[in-house]
Amino acid sequence: METHVLDRNAEFLGVETEQLMENAGRIVAEEAKKLPYKKWLILCGGGNNGGDGYVCARYLKNCVVIAVSKPKTRLAMKNYRRAKSVGIKIYGGDKFEELLNECDAIIDAMLGVGIKGQLREPYKGIVETLNKSRKFILSIDVPTGFGCDISLKPNMTVTFHFIKEGMNEENCGKIILADIGIPKEAEEYVLPGEFLYYPKPRKESHKGENGIVAIIGGGPYTGAPALAGLAALRTGCDLVYICCPSPTWQVIASFSPNLIVRRMHSDIFTPADIKEIEEIVGKADAILVGPGLGRKEITKDACKILIEKYVDEKYFVVDADAIETINFDCKGNVIITPHAGEFKKLTGINLPNDLEKRKEIVKNEAKKRNAVILLKGFIDIISDGNRVKINRIHNEGMTVGGTGDVLAGITVALLAKKVEPFHAACMAALINGMAGNTAFEEKSYGMLASDIIEKIPEVIKEYVE
Repeated sequence: METHVLDRNAEFLGVETEQLMENAGRIVAEEAKKLPYKKWLILCGGGNNGGDGYVCARYLKNCVVIAVSKPKTRLAMKNYRRAKSVGIKIYGGDKFEELLNECDAIIDAMLGVGIKGQLREPYKGIVETLNKSRKFILSIDVPTGFGCDISLKPNMTVTFHFIKEGMNEENCGKIILADIGIPKEAEEYVLPGEFLYYPKPRKESHKGENGIVAIIGGGPYTGAPALAGLAALRTGCDLVYICCPSPTWQVIASFSPNLIVRRMHSDIFTPADIKEIEEIVGKADAILVGPGLGRKEITKDACKILIEKYVDEKYFVVDADAIETINFDCKGNVIITPHAGEFKKLTGINLPNDLEKRKEIVKNEAKKRNAVILLKGFIDIISDGNRVKINRIHNEGMTVGGTGDVLAGITVALLAKKVEPFHAACMAALINGMAGNTAFEEKSYGMLASDIIEKIPEVIKEYVE
């Protein structure tokens, strides 16, 4: 998936996928020419990995091609036609055994990183035959079947931009890392490729299958949990429950009939309230804790107890005054969303202005807690302690109160839809920023947090394919 994200981000930055494919095929051909083989057999699948193979054939020339599957993508078809137009001989799979015997070496352009499940025919049979053939095999990007029970065992793999997780000399042969022209920003910045992680609902799905959110919020403040809840619904989750202290439930319920509001009996959130909301927490896919709860010590204690109790089995977003309670192992299931002031309360660290130093600090603090930190600011920084991305997509009008609650609502909705926490945080920052920019075009400096919420569906509609 990460490869497809990079391709889409590169395209957003002005580098067309077609150019990346041309570069990939050319580089593989250059590597093949360094080897002592006179005639190559190139095996092409129907996707863009096959497209790389057709490009390679044009540059390599001393080769024949088998289209194991008919080209299925626009670029694979385009390069299939280009290869034929320059005289490259392309055969069907029925010629495989014959051409295998005639050729000195193989280029594997059958299946790339997009494979799902186990290998099926005709790929399974071809892979088994090639593994017994003793021919030299060069795979493009990853070997066909990489990650499956049965996979090709090449002598060499030319992979692009980064070495994929799990690649080693045992399963890929000699690994050559090639730069095909993907801009550095495509990997470092949060860009539209993140939307590839958005899970589109199945046509036959029913209520609750696309995410159930519980929000523990309200008390001194009533708007924050309501904004977060509405943002979660606009992001595409099915149900939002808001559990709030007794004095505020009617006000929060009055914001929208789409919110399911559950009253807790205390005036503020306390440890005694946790038992009251067990049923709702139990049915939720993800839980947001913090918006509008206030700063009472007993409330902070309740937040910590709740999160520690369920963190092994539930996803959490921790926002606002609940943030400073997160000084324990979050089991990889928590996204913390501080601004610089809240980050200092959490860590004791006064963040420097230097971006690289900020990134390193955020990464270290995320690793320390085994959590994802989404640091809000002029430049957002997102890290899970391993990976780091930054987001610049937003505007100066988004300093208006409530935008952080909207971001928290988007984030918890994506978690509820089973998006992995790091990707959920990256996509949430992007959706929030893009929705904010769209709202700013209409409302300028009079934009409200509620205006951002109403633009969330437009952003998702435009970028989720």
